[in-house]
Amino acid sequence: MKLIYTVIGLLLTFYCSSQVLYVDDFIKMVRNNHPLAKQAQLNVQKADADVLSAKGGFDPMIGMDASRKTFDGKNYYFYTNPEIKIPTWIGADIKAGLENNGGQFLSSESTAGQTSYLGISLPVAKGLVLDKRRAILRQARVLREQSEQEQLNALNNLLFDAYGAYWQWTGSYQLFRIYSRFVTVAQDRFRLVKIGFENGERASVDTVEALTQVQQFQLLQSEALLQLTNSTLELSNYVWDERDSGYLISPQYIPDTTGFTRYAVLPDESALIQQALTTNPQLRIYDFKLNALEIDRKLKQQNILPSIDLKANLLNRGYNVFKGWNSALFQNNYVWGIDFKLPLFIREGRGEYKKSVLKIRETNYELSLKRRETENKLRSYLNETQQLQKQLVISEQALKNFQTILTAEYLRFRNGESSLFLINTRENKVIETAEKLVSLRVKYLKSRYAVDWSAGLLR
Repeated sequence: MKLIYTVIGLLLTFYCSSQVLYVDDFIKMVRNNHPLAKQAQLNVQKADADVLSAKGGFDPMIGMDASRKTFDGKNYYFYTNPEIKIPTWIGADIKAGLENNGGQFLSSESTAGQTSYLGISLPVAKGLVLDKRRAILRQARVLREQSEQEQLNALNNLLFDAYGAYWQWTGSYQLFRIYSRFVTVAQDRFRLVKIGFENGERASVDTVEALTQVQQFQLLQSEALLQLTNSTLELSNYVWDERDSGYLISPQYIPDTTGFTRYAVLPDESALIQQALTTNPQLRIYDFKLNALEIDRKLKQQNILPSIDLKANLLNRGYNVFKGWNSALFQNNYVWGIDFKLPLFIREGRGEYKKSVLKIRETNYELSLKRRETENKLRSYLNETQQLQKQLVISEQALKNFQTILTAEYLRFRNGESSLFLINTRENKVIETAEKLVSLRVKYLKSRYAVDWSAGLLR
């Protein structure tokens, strides 16, 4: 027990030279340095990388096909064909290349000597409106915006937990102060009663009763110290520095007790619900999911269409494809073709399209449910906060009344008109009411921040 009281005495000494850790400063540290907050930022950066990767589908491609065959002293053939291919956003691919072909057994389809070509490949049915590479890029951009909402949602959840830990720490500190104050009062009264007993003015049972009250308050103080220590450790889970190192909060730091007793101005219910339905990151995430699914639906719709690709190349002798650019070039020097494919029953395309439509419908159901849950959760927390505020007002008035009665009882005791039993009874009632008031304040503050959390406003 002596060790416990020594620790309590040291803590009281620390608190006498304490430094206030304000809630805004604490939340700023959490927002800037907590690993979960930084992890959420990494998710946005990964989404940026996905966008960059998706843009790779539109990168120009340089290639070269070169081969040569020589056998038994004969030059069968040689091909040297560099080519550049440029994808475009409209789905067409532009190609340009050079050819240098020769040999005794050159393929009849190949042109001997140096030639050049400029051509285009264009889908006119499937892939004209939307193809896979355009869909991937569009979805990557949507998911990038979705990752920003996921970051805000993660930060909203993190800060809600951090606020709760801070006010729980503040409540534990307040209880420790209350018990410590009553321990000091009880110890002073015990000394006076002991002096009265030694002077023959008090019965020995009065000293026992006074000592019992001291011990009762010391036990409460010890329990409060344990709760304060644990809540400080819990709060330390949210405290990190710029080097990603966590550290323990020193006992020299105390919470903002002024903010603990302050009442908040509650927002208008209708305006808050409307704001939540518009900006809540949890709901916005569903909006972006629907956007990505809509892109997928449009892509799957293309699979129902036939695959028709038109190909056309302008040809010319030499390495200058534009040499002699006139109508004769278009009439004589060209190659064109058409590629047509169509599954007879289109079952795969129809099945994939149907699944994409059902996914959109399923997500819309989830969004409707989440919207309803958000509205009711907001109303619930607003109602809880309002009722707790009323209970706080009543509890504060009750505590003042009990303190007034206790003060009067102290005066009567000094005048010899009261007893230690009544003093102890009054003090216990004051402590009981103070405990309830602190508990209500913690609940009130957590409920108040729960309103902003359910609206997605903690950022």
